[in-house]
Amino acid sequence: MSYNSTLDSFCGSEFWNSNLTWYADSPELTPCFQKTVLVWTPCLYLWVAAFLDTYYILNSKERNIPWNILNISKLFITCLLIVLKFVDLGVTVHTSSQEDMAVFSADYYSPIIKILTFGLSATLLYYNRKYGMRASGVLFFFWLLLILAGLPQLQSQIKAHANIPDDENVKYNFVSYMVYYPLIVIMFILNCFADLPPKDSPYKYEKNQCPENASGFPSRLTFSWFDPLALTGFRRSLTEEDLWALNPQDSSTEVVPKFDKFWEKSLRKREISNATKASYRKTSASVNFKPESEKKPASILPALCLAFGGQFLFGAMLKLFNDVLMFISPQLLKLLIGFVQGKEQLWKGYVYAVALLACATVQTMLLAHYFTRMYLVGMRIRTALTSAIYRKSLRMSNAARKESTVGEIVNLMSVDAQRFVELTAYLNMIWSAPLQIALALYFLWGILGPSVLAGLAVMIILIPVNGLIANRVKTLQIRLMKYKDERVKLMNEVLNGIKVLKMYAWEPSFEDQILKIRNKEMNVLKQTAYLNSATSFIWSCAPFLVSLMSFGCFVLVNDTEVLDSKRAFVALSLFNILRFPLSMLPNVISNVVQTSVGIKRLNKFMNCDELDITSVEHDPKDPNPISIENGHFTWGDQDSDPSLKNINLHVPRGSLVAIVGAVGSGKSSLLSALLGEMNKISGRVNTTGSIAYVPQQAWIQNATLQDNILFGKPLDKHKYNNVIDMCALKPDFEVLPGGDQTEIGEKGINLSGGQKQRVSLARAVYCDADNYFLDDPLSAVDSHVGKHIFDKVLGPSGLLKNKTRVWVTHNVSYLAQTDLVVVLRDGEVSEAGSYQQLLEKKGAFAEFLLHHLSDAERTSPEELDEIKQDLESKLGSEFQNKLQRARSLSESASESEQAAGDRAGSVKRKTPETATPNELKEKNKLIEAEKAETGSVKWGVYKHYLMSVGVLSSVITVLMNLILQVFQVGSNYWLTEWANDDKMLVNGTVDTKRRDMYLGVYGGLGIGQVVSVSVSSLALYLGTLAAARALHAALLAGVLRAPSIGFFDCTPVGRVLNRFSKDVDVLDNVLPMTLRGWTSCFFAVLGTLFVISFSTPIFMAVILPIGFIYYVIQRFYVATSRQLKRLESVSRSPIYSHFGESITGASTIRAYGVSERFVEESERGVDHNQSCYYPSCIANRWLAVRLEMIGNLIIFFSAMFAVLNRDTISAGLVGLSVSYALQITQTLNWLVRMTSEVETNIVAVERIKEYAETEQEAAWTVANGPPAEWPATGALQLERLTLAYRAGAEPALREVTCAVAPRDKLGIVGRTGAGKSTLTLGLFRIVEAVGGRILIDGLDIAAMGLHQLRSRITIIPQDPVLFSGTLRMNLDPFETFSDEDIWRALEYAHLKPFVQGLPAGLRHEVAEGGENLSVGQRQLVCLARALLRKTPLLVLDEATAAVDLETDELIQKTIRSEFAACTVLTIAHRLNTIMDSTKVMVLDKGQLVEYAPPEQLLQDKNSIFYSMAKDAGLVN
Repeated sequence: MSYNSTLDSFCGSEFWNSNLTWYADSPELTPCFQKTVLVWTPCLYLWVAAFLDTYYILNSKERNIPWNILNISKLFITCLLIVLKFVDLGVTVHTSSQEDMAVFSADYYSPIIKILTFGLSATLLYYNRKYGMRASGVLFFFWLLLILAGLPQLQSQIKAHANIPDDENVKYNFVSYMVYYPLIVIMFILNCFADLPPKDSPYKYEKNQCPENASGFPSRLTFSWFDPLALTGFRRSLTEEDLWALNPQDSSTEVVPKFDKFWEKSLRKREISNATKASYRKTSASVNFKPESEKKPASILPALCLAFGGQFLFGAMLKLFNDVLMFISPQLLKLLIGFVQGKEQLWKGYVYAVALLACATVQTMLLAHYFTRMYLVGMRIRTALTSAIYRKSLRMSNAARKESTVGEIVNLMSVDAQRFVELTAYLNMIWSAPLQIALALYFLWGILGPSVLAGLAVMIILIPVNGLIANRVKTLQIRLMKYKDERVKLMNEVLNGIKVLKMYAWEPSFEDQILKIRNKEMNVLKQTAYLNSATSFIWSCAPFLVSLMSFGCFVLVNDTEVLDSKRAFVALSLFNILRFPLSMLPNVISNVVQTSVGIKRLNKFMNCDELDITSVEHDPKDPNPISIENGHFTWGDQDSDPSLKNINLHVPRGSLVAIVGAVGSGKSSLLSALLGEMNKISGRVNTTGSIAYVPQQAWIQNATLQDNILFGKPLDKHKYNNVIDMCALKPDFEVLPGGDQTEIGEKGINLSGGQKQRVSLARAVYCDADNYFLDDPLSAVDSHVGKHIFDKVLGPSGLLKNKTRVWVTHNVSYLAQTDLVVVLRDGEVSEAGSYQQLLEKKGAFAEFLLHHLSDAERTSPEELDEIKQDLESKLGSEFQNKLQRARSLSESASESEQAAGDRAGSVKRKTPETATPNELKEKNKLIEAEKAETGSVKWGVYKHYLMSVGVLSSVITVLMNLILQVFQVGSNYWLTEWANDDKMLVNGTVDTKRRDMYLGVYGGLGIGQVVSVSVSSLALYLGTLAAARALHAALLAGVLRAPSIGFFDCTPVGRVLNRFSKDVDVLDNVLPMTLRGWTSCFFAVLGTLFVISFSTPIFMAVILPIGFIYYVIQRFYVATSRQLKRLESVSRSPIYSHFGESITGASTIRAYGVSERFVEESERGVDHNQSCYYPSCIANRWLAVRLEMIGNLIIFFSAMFAVLNRDTISAGLVGLSVSYALQITQTLNWLVRMTSEVETNIVAVERIKEYAETEQEAAWTVANGPPAEWPATGALQLERLTLAYRAGAEPALREVTCAVAPRDKLGIVGRTGAGKSTLTLGLFRIVEAVGGRILIDGLDIAAMGLHQLRSRITIIPQDPVLFSGTLRMNLDPFETFSDEDIWRALEYAHLKPFVQGLPAGLRHEVAEGGENLSVGQRQLVCLARALLRKTPLLVLDEATAAVDLETDELIQKTIRSEFAACTVLTIAHRLNTIMDSTKVMVLDKGQLVEYAPPEQLLQDKNSIFYSMAKDAGLVN
């Protein structure tokens, strides 16, 4: 009482009077209460909250919002209020000076406190303006609180004025208050708008700024600033132009330095802590340094926490408030039930209903902003990590780089960094879930007493059960991933080698292999399905079991207590609160575990060795720009064997140094050593000046040709054209559809090898550096082009004549023009000197020359004579035999362009002159853009999916869900009956019979629920799995039967593979879960609406308008969110492809010194992706706020109608309907989410359907195919054969007619692009004839099935393609031959000794693409395949790559002996291999120009064949 009495004396009147307020029909507050509590509360709030505003002001980097009408009027009104309060104070003082008036402390304090507080608000206003804060939430809430706290006073002032109009004091107070109150209302309204943008800002704002900053506080609170985007997305499909720029605070430029600062600190800390780890051992008197492996890696976690912790903690605060508010609703429900039971004043009912609404609304806002904060933190973490990973990957040492594949590193970025984003939102559940559980238990104890423990026990028992299941699911998941990887890997190989598969007719075998793996996958999935339905069974029966146990225990233990509706429904709503944290905990924990694994991987990567930047010095005083002294270098760790030993090299400025040597002698390694790419063991390397580098394997970016050449330098038209001319790129640009604006595919896929190398060279030349490192840039170029490039670019009179050039080469003919020749052998310099000096020595160099003479023979006979004479004078007679052998390798270089082959010819047709710019743009793109579907998914797709699921499963699922709702609603309704039953107590004790009947029925209804849940979820899972199996099979069949030309050449492998990995994964794992979620949500909403309408029928009137609003919001959201998701995933892949590309080209990027630019590009990509991701996060919150408001309205109406109908409704029904309504907010939210998820994921079905229904090639087998022994002789006739790659395209072969007799050996020759390869494709019907026909043994091949044709012809393809699997599988995938046959074939193919030497023999595992066999061995494996089949018709497509002599001779010899009885068609790139053939067919521009025995053609000096033979040096 003392507390009240002090306040009474403080006011001079009583502080609190219950009769006046709580028990009155129209409540009022005492004047004392109004003067104290209602004045102090808002003021106290502002003084506390001012700290938050101060924090924001101090952290703001922007300054000076210009003075404008808004902030001036705010300040003005605040000053007015201060003046008004001063006047109030004056009046009070004046009154106190009069004798008869008593004035108490409260009257002084009230205006003084207000004056100080308004002063504070003016200060905040001023500084907010000065520091660029455009809207203040603190002030917004301050004015709102003032308005609410002022309401009772407003009421009493008006009443007092009406009752005692004459009293002067009353009069003054009334007037003063009537001025004060409108002013605070105006201030509140002004605080709803945002100020102008600040004048001074360190950020560069893009044109399309995010409206969030420009919107007022209420708009930020409810996310209404998102409305315009939602509208746009609803009207039409969103494009990238519609999105806003990222907020500068979230962009890489702000986030990355922040993280780097802390990361650098932790790295330095690690250095210090690891330095002290050396230990001194007395016994061995030696100092032990901790080995590398034991050093503790620096962790990224502390750096992340320090950089982004502040935001996170603020979010956590919001979450805490939200958790506490959660428990107010059940208390209000208790009061509401009491209100309906008792006879309280009507206004209290309305207060309860409004309080429920207010409580729910505040929760909604808190939660929405909590999630926004968390997602922002997640986004920033992802930005920081992506950038850190990218920078690290450009600095990794080669040893570290070898430890992980490009794919694994890209995964760090795509999977592990992404985990953080998803985790941040749930991380707070670690403390929040236990808190919620504890609070719920506390309140439950108050209601049910110790009986709660029974319910709790059930929950606790179920957690480990769930854990067990989760663990089992995890092991299954790992197995599933293993099978999936296996399947995708095999699929990848199949797609990469599809051309060869088709020629061998091996598709069925591989289809079986893939389906075998798929079946294993399906079995695992089936087990997972059973486990999943077990989990859903546990979670659905858990809440029920808990309430059954608790209530059962409660009624059985107490003889005198009954279960009334207050107890039953408040307890139920508390149990409902308990459900969420309990189900979340295991999830969160497993998520944290996964992320910690991710952190481990990231730490390992972020701590791996970097290239030693100091290994190459840049001392400008050195006389030579490039020098190595006593260099020892290795590719591995410091202690591994050096790849280069005792290197001494001094390159004078402006000289051209050639580095020659056999394959593998370390020529490229020497360049890498100069670039600092290798580990230097000892010695000194020095380079001065800028560097340009042309690697052996040209590295081409996925950009236009011009961008590839400019490589970030500004375009200088004149210089650029000159460079293009010199590098002989002009003619290529003219042929390419878009000239130098042609978009190059990944890895330069639409350029031939020679073109790639020339682009790479042009990039170096344009770069205009001081030093040039050229790694065999002319290897893939035609000889005449090579000569042009040497003369115009590299040579003594070329563009680079004044630059220092280190040139690795195989080209002997230009060596005479170099300043210095360095010969390498086994990683050491065996000789060095000028060309003439080395010839004198007769050493390694002369031998090297011999090997490569044949090249020179063809290029320029004059030069050749010189070299010949040089060599003959030095070597004498052995010279001739050696030369002869080397000659057979001739011709290879001129045809090396052939690798890009006639296929390239078909794509690179010249565009007609009349094409419009837009058409041109289309033609530049070889690869059709992937269709990103827009608009909603067609009904046809759903139908297709449901048909795949099966009618039975679908029907069972729907029925069971309905039955489940019947049971659930039934059991709760039964609870109402039980609670309302007043016959329970007989003479103060419980009627046990009646009690047991209620309990029994309640339990029975529960069992019904459990059964129906299990059945419905199982039916759904099994149905979706059946669909996944069927759809995958259809996809596989569709893709394998797609034509090679027209599907595989215009669809990148990655895209097809994506269908097989990502989209099939969605079918397997995501869709079942999503559909399960959707059905349970949908039926739960139906159930809720039914219950509320049943208990208060008037509610039905509200359902329609609410439902309509709900539908509208949902449509807006789904349309916008789907497009945002699509944009986000489209903008995500460039980050990863740019990353993968940068890892592959890291050495080039470092050599040119453009790492910074690439880092910036990567960050730009990430920012762009985040600017697509941010709106989709906001879209989720926008939706959540709106839906939860609808849910809150439903709560409000259900409570309101209960209040209105309190005379007719039983307390139990009120409890039922409100406790159901309290749950609906979540469910409504989930329903829209799930609808959206289903729509997003059903796209996978659409994409799979698209490929499954792609156009097919001709049938594999036809009923009346050729006889089994066909072709017996292998006779071949072409009758006016015309072939074209595409319908309507220019024919690649025109009207070819000829006959090949059985056992003929036919050589097919012609310049690049003459149509040689097209002819083989025609034979195999890879390309179908447009006109004419091909007869083999008199049968038209167009009339039979593709496999009947392809399996009866043998081909040894140009590039040896091997698949991962056993060696035996690579030779005989259908297992039709015995082991003896296979060994015999291997013997003839000269592989028997090699295979016998392998530990596994025929079971030897071949790596992906045959990586673990040499190229020669791969070629021999292909020969062995041909020997096994041994059909009367053999097609030999000669390898263009210079095969080593031995392999080449082996293959030729074997073919001559083993295939003597067959018709052999050889597509020759080297003429000497077909000089002994029966006939030669010369093709030119797609027409047959000569067809006769070679001797006959050589007689005719005008024949094309003669001129080709002359070029090849085969005729004198």
